[in-house]
Amino acid sequence: MAGAQLKNISDLPSTPPANGVPVEVWPGILWLRLPLPYRLNHVNVYLVEDGDGWTLIDTGLGNAATEQIWERLFSTVLNRPITRVIATHFHPDHVGMTGWITQRFRVPLYMSQTEYLMTLNLHLDPGALEAEHYVNFYLDHGLDPDETQRIVTRGHSYLRIVRPLPLTFRRLCAGDELRIGRRTFKVFTGGGHAPEQVVFYCQNEGLFLSADQVLSRISPNVSVWPIDPDGDPLGLYLRSLDAIAAAVPHDVLVLPGHEMPFYNLHDRIAELIAHHELRCGLILDACQKGAKSAAELVPFIFKGNFGPHEMGFAFSEVLSHVNFLLGRGRLEAIGDAATSSAEAGERRPIRYRVATS
Repeated sequence: MAGAQLKNISDLPSTPPANGVPVEVWPGILWLRLPLPYRLNHVNVYLVEDGDGWTLIDTGLGNAATEQIWERLFSTVLNRPITRVIATHFHPDHVGMTGWITQRFRVPLYMSQTEYLMTLNLHLDPGALEAEHYVNFYLDHGLDPDETQRIVTRGHSYLRIVRPLPLTFRRLCAGDELRIGRRTFKVFTGGGHAPEQVVFYCQNEGLFLSADQVLSRISPNVSVWPIDPDGDPLGLYLRSLDAIAAAVPHDVLVLPGHEMPFYNLHDRIAELIAHHELRCGLILDACQKGAKSAAELVPFIFKGNFGPHEMGFAFSEVLSHVNFLLGRGRLEAIGDAATSSAEAGERRPIRYRVATS
């Protein structure tokens, strides 16, 4: 196996690179951290040797600070051109600078179709994030009007930090083989964190670029979206973990979208599955003691005070576990927020209790 000199955990870097300073994490692959203005304060992007240039995987947030880092890198240490850009999913920390970089180098963008269209839709219709169906989504599940307004305005503002995408792209699909320089990567897609996130496995070198689908220490956010309020993103996420474990060996080097590279992929997948089982158990225990709305369940899962950005994530992740349990007959809903609002002249949020049958 090429690159086998990095086979042991002790061979991995013990600390991450400084923001904006690329390091070679594997022969011919640069690891670069870009800053984020959130609790999760960085994103990992990767540059893979591609002939006389680099294929860039993810691009960072579409803001001035990230642009300055790329400007400096392109004029100094990155002495090869970008040959193409791959965006793993639509979240702004991964796709934010994609349009700017593809235009600068006049190179193609590779994405899955769903992720491309999600990004394009948010850019073309940013006002939709404050539309009635978004507001009702939070009110119907127990958030008060003030908190709801904070989420749909300030909490969702990060989704707009994306430079305009190119109007054409090259589609990545599950099962594709993607040649980058001397390497061939098998393309997988997975739902849950994003609807059709792409990840890449190079069998010859034992490399797995996992984007945000499998992270080393934290669990990627798995959220219900207002446009799909009855969706089951947690079920999709757990299904994707099973598929990855079946297709990708345990001993690959995992290069994730946040935090540190790691080995022992299957152990980490088992930890992530157990993590979500624990959260489902906490929700069932809380509902056993009395029916609760999704908003009322947030403190049982997440501790501390949150700003609108974090609260939006926490609320939607709790609801993903609720929907997962509903779909498997372990919880049942009480009432319908829209009906009760019309009849009573006031909004009564949907609540959940442990299923009796």
